Amino acid sequence: MTYTRLPSPTQCYGIDFREVRFARAMEFTIHEINNRTDLLPGITLGYQIHDSCANVPLAIRVAFQLANGFEPVFNDTSSCSEYATATVPAVIGDSTSTQSISIARMLGLFGIPQVSHYATCACLSDKSQYPTFFRTIPSDQHQAAALARMVKHFGWTWIGAVRSDSDYGNYGMASFLKAAQVEGICVEYSESYYRTQPRSKLEHVANVIRRSTARVIIAFMSSGDIKILLQELSQQPPPPLQWIGGETWITDPDILKYNMCAAAIGFGVPQSVIPGFREFLLDLTPSKALQSPLLTEFWESSFNCYLKGRTGVLEGVQECDGTEDISMLQNPYLDTSQLRITNMVYKATYAIAHAIHGLICNGTQCDKSITFSPWQV
Repeated sequence: MTYTRLPSPTQCYGIDFREVRFARAMEFTIHEINNRTDLLPGITLGYQIHDSCANVPLAIRVAFQLANGFEPVFNDTSSCSEYATATVPAVIGDSTSTQSISIARMLGLFGIPQVSHYATCACLSDKSQYPTFFRTIPSDQHQAAALARMVKHFGWTWIGAVRSDSDYGNYGMASFLKAAQVEGICVEYSESYYRTQPRSKLEHVANVIRRSTARVIIAFMSSGDIKILLQELSQQPPPPLQWIGGETWITDPDILKYNMCAAAIGFGVPQSVIPGFREFLLDLTPSKALQSPLLTEFWESSFNCYLKGRTGVLEGVQECDGTEDISMLQNPYLDTSQLRITNMVYKATYAIAHAIHGLICNGTQCDKSITFSPWQV
């Protein structure tokens, strides 16, 4: 007798308040576009927001749904043409390179354009593999070359290197090491770590850093990975190091709590201002939160209570009593002091809107009856 073991269903755990801000930035931008008279006049844009949970299987599932619809079964009474049309003309995301790669491979088959605001892997510039992938943030190819030149500028020719064991970290570090070799920079070690790997791997990387003779270290790591590494290093701090960071963590305020990174340097996406965005974020009430599973989770996670009228409440959690004040939250959702990547979401949304405008509008006149395929966008 043979047994078939099905993979366990993938679930999301926790919530990333910064990512919620990114999602709401797209929502804000679409509302702004819909209120304009010079861009897509008379046309109302809609949207769907899905959580990939920084998980490849979930990202692929969402990509399939965006390409083919959400009907669980095929209705043989409908024409095939109804199922052959993509449910969306364009997609914004993902925030990470690995999930963006998975989504791009899927959407590329259907000719659906994808615009990422934060996937920086140089590999995604390969149009033969990712023909419908675009982004509003530069490729790591440019950042790696700039970091190598900066290291050379300060005369640091003996350095250590750590990276996330992911597409972002591996491709980014490969680009940096190639550029560093051209600049005459020697690398004592190059180690990798990913947050789901065994603790023994984390301890190994930390010990390599402690025993090294290089006093300068470059980290091509995601914020989540480097925080785990810094926490491990803080248990037995190494001699003072000059940290050099990639854009994912060099502007993260949470890194400052690790004193060893107080003087870290690197390149960041320029700061920006989005008028009206903070007010939009604050304009959230319990009734509005209940209209969206994402915002329901956000509200309940922020205030540690459950909203009245919602099902599936965990035992021991109190009901929200109406005194919750969103303006008092101290989490990244309301941090509008920099708006670096958030502005990349804003730009990505506008890029798609302008592309659609070019297809169906002539000046301020738009033809709602025009049909177009996603590849035309």
